Amino acid sequence: MLDPILAGLSTTLPAARSVEQLTRPLLDMLGAVTGLESTYLTTIDLKADLQHILYARNVGDMQIPEGLSVPWDDTLCKRALDEGRMCTSDVSSCWADSDAARQLGIQTYVSAPVRSDDGVLFGTLCAASATRRQIDPQAESVLKLFSSVIASFLQRERLMEELHAANVQLMSYALTDPLTGLPNRRALYEALDRLLARAVREEACVLVGVIDLDGFKSINDTYGHQAGDAFLQEVSRRISAVMRSSDMLGRLGGDEFVLVGPGPALARKRSDRGGATLQADAEEGARAMEERVLAATMGRYPLGETTIAYEGASTGVLALDPAGLDAEAAVRLADARMYEIKHARRAARTIH
Repeated sequence: MLDPILAGLSTTLPAARSVEQLTRPLLDMLGAVTGLESTYLTTIDLKADLQHILYARNVGDMQIPEGLSVPWDDTLCKRALDEGRMCTSDVSSCWADSDAARQLGIQTYVSAPVRSDDGVLFGTLCAASATRRQIDPQAESVLKLFSSVIASFLQRERLMEELHAANVQLMSYALTDPLTGLPNRRALYEALDRLLARAVREEACVLVGVIDLDGFKSINDTYGHQAGDAFLQEVSRRISAVMRSSDMLGRLGGDEFVLVGPGPALARKRSDRGGATLQADAEEGARAMEERVLAATMGRYPLGETTIAYEGASTGVLALDPAGLDAEAAVRLADARMYEIKHARRAARTIH
């Protein structure tokens, strides 16, 4: 009997790409070996005290439905595990107190736990019937073999999921500024390059802004780096609050931030230099963004035991024709605009 089983395993295992692809052929083989009406794989949620039928094969009048959930304490599987009993051909006498078994009409039952290498219980692999049948010891051996095969597959899948989650987290770290939680330079520039490419296809402009926190060095020197970090985090929050949902704010490093976002369509009329001209609303959008950021960053900032009055950040925003631009060039242009704003603010303070 084992030769066909081993042959089936040698075909099923290499082809399986999911737990379902592995389990369904095993349930068919298990049914052939045990001669029982229903074979099924369960998962167990010990915290919720539930057993869930994950996959089932039914060939007789008795039906074990997939998706069924029953209280774990009422199951034959728990009784079998607690008593160290693998099978019985007289469920009604052996475990008469099981409502689930009585409702399903189970008379013959055999199961094996599906455990990880460290003993964690994933679930059970079971076979059952509404009639009384003797279970061959060789069928018990096959059931144990199949449960270990499924356990190994589940453990591998769990490991792959953990590795994927770890990779996602590492990628998030690689693209996120750890202090503010904003996209970092790499993430921002990648997003801006994609935005520029899309804007070329859609014949639209792109808004690019550079934000410099005037006086930040003085805050650090006067109140300490912890206060400086708190200031950066609060500035990030305030700027984010006034941006459009389509915009992205990122931190380049230090006290410098960059914001990018889609702008309106370019005018169809071409300028003498061959590029599309910007519509007036594009320039208005850039100026409006500058004003929103300035207003958002002005005000009082509680920094531990100290509260400071801040006059706002120097912000330069440009509506750019994306043709021929990459992220580096676009940020340089916006940076130049920011320095114009910074010098103008400094001159105005000097005059007053």
